[in-house]
Formats: sequence, structure tokens, C-alpha cells
Amino acid sequence: MCQSPPDATDAPWPDAAVAAAGDAATRAQLLSKGGGGSGGVLAGAPFAEAVFGVSGCRVTWRVPEGAALPPGRALVAEVEGPAAGVLGGERVALNILGRCSGVASMAARAVGVARAQGWAGVVGGTRKTTPGFRLAEKYALGVGGADPHRGGLGGLLLLKDNHRALAAAAGGLEQVGTPKLGGWGVGLELGASGCGGTPEFGRWGNPSFAMIWGVRRAGGFTRRLGVECSTAAEALAAAGAGADIVLLDNLAPQELHAAAAQVKAAHPGVTVEASGGIVLGTLPQFLGPHIDVVSMGCLTHSAPALDFALRVLEP
Repeated sequence: MCQSPPDATDAPWPDAAVAAAGDAATRAQLLSKGGGGSGGVLAGAPFAEAVFGVSGCRVTWRVPEGAALPPGRALVAEVEGPAAGVLGGERVALNILGRCSGVASMAARAVGVARAQGWAGVVGGTRKTTPGFRLAEKYALGVGGADPHRGGLGGLLLLKDNHRALAAAAGGLEQVGTPKLGGWGVGLELGASGCGGTPEFGRWGNPSFAMIWGVRRAGGFTRRLGVECSTAAEALAAAGAGADIVLLDNLAPQELHAAAAQVKAAHPGVTVEASGGIVLGTLPQFLGPHIDVVSMGCLTHSAPALDFALRVLEP
């Protein structure tokens, strides 16, 4: 997470109400409020526990991380520590649990929909996360059974439509010159023979090859490379140029499955990923035998937070 909880988030200056509570030993119950009714999953316990730890408190969990939340109002954990610490960490810890549990619950529902359709592929998230909270939300995706997808730009070499548009504006994909990743450049010369270390652009007849070749060399052999495509022709060109992953973006289901079948027929080792506006209600339409991954931004950007409360017990 981006800040040091709870002080930097909820207590940038002293709180007289918390101070008045003093340091008396205090016990409190951490409760979920109806999460089980909608198939809620508990997530975020390590982060919430860290918040209370900074406040000098100890947490004993009654519901394990990743478990289904009981229906109705239910005891999730018990918190013990100085009164000021319990109250000071309360809201930040509850917010974290609510947000993480909401993401995990949405992820679990999406995976459940996929498995109910008999589809065994990967349901993944995207980078559409809350600024400053990506680590926690990516973690929550995993708790819910989904794949977190790449954590940042460096996690996967991904060529999207904007990359290709900028390359074309700079003189065409065949003129891609010195991609600079990590502070160093890679020169790229194109020729028809493919000899002497020159890419086989002439043999491929594929402008995507130049850009993919240059980015792969710049990024190194340890990282996979994906290419976002909006047509079957683009997908076949990218796979033929050496992409590890073909990302079919914003295609209608019928067009998606036809394009995926063509890619798999010609390049069976290439991973085919579907993305673009896929939500729980439409997810079954995008599942098919030639789709390996379905990535869904809604798992994070549209996940409703679950509600938690803290109740201090009388001595």
C-alpha cells in the first residue's frame, strides 16, 4: 500500500476524541454485516492486521482469509490493545477489509460463473485498480481465485493499440528504430534476406514483426510478450511475428471465437486472451475452447465494497 497506516491515512494530526480514550486495555469485535448473503469472501486480513499492529494492537481471526463470510452480522475477528490504538486503527482497517473483500468476492463469483460453464481457463484482472491500492487489490483477486494479471508495465511486454499508433506516426512499424527500455537502445535494421542478424521482415511480409522483434530484444528473453489486436488478421500477424500472447480486445463474442480458432489452428502454442467490457452477466458468451484467458477490469473497478464494523466491548 502507498501510505503508512493508520497515521498517514486517518490521523494526520492528533485526535482529541481518541486521546480521551486513553491507553486502557480494550477488547473489540470486528464484525461483517451481511457479506455472506451475496457470496462474500473475506480478504485483506494481513493488511488490516498490519494497521492494528502499528497501533499496538493484536488481532485474533475467527474467519480465515479466503473463507466465505457467514450470513448476516457475524464475528470475523477480535482486536485487543490500548483504547487509543483500537480506535485509531479502526476505520483504516475496516476500509481495507471492505475493499479487499469486495474485490475477492467479485473475483470468486466470476470464477464460479466460468467453472459452471465447464470452462477451465484463467479468469484474470487488469491494471484498472484504485491508485495507490494496487498491491492490495491484486492480492484480493488472488484470494478470490482469479489471476492478478501483471502488476505493472514491466511485468509483461504488452504492445497495445496506442503503441502501434505511435510507431506508425513515427514513420511506420517497419521503421521502428531504437526502443529504449531500461536505459539502453536496440538498433533494428530491416532487410529481405534475414541474414546477418537482420529480422526476416521480407520473408514474413509482416510489419508487426519489426516492432515485436525490437521490443523483445529490448525487454530481454525472460519476459513474455503480448500484442493487443482488434481483428483476426492482426491476431494472426502478431502470432506469426512471435507474440507469446494475443490479446483479442473488444471483439463481439462470435467474432472473438472465430478469430481465436484461426490463431489456435495456425499457432497452437500462442496464448489467446479475451478482454474489453466483459462483465459477470456477459462472461459466459466469451468462454470457449480456443480462449485461454478472460481478463475483466470490472473485478476491481466495479467491485462493491463489503461492510464491516468494530464494536468495543465493555470491560
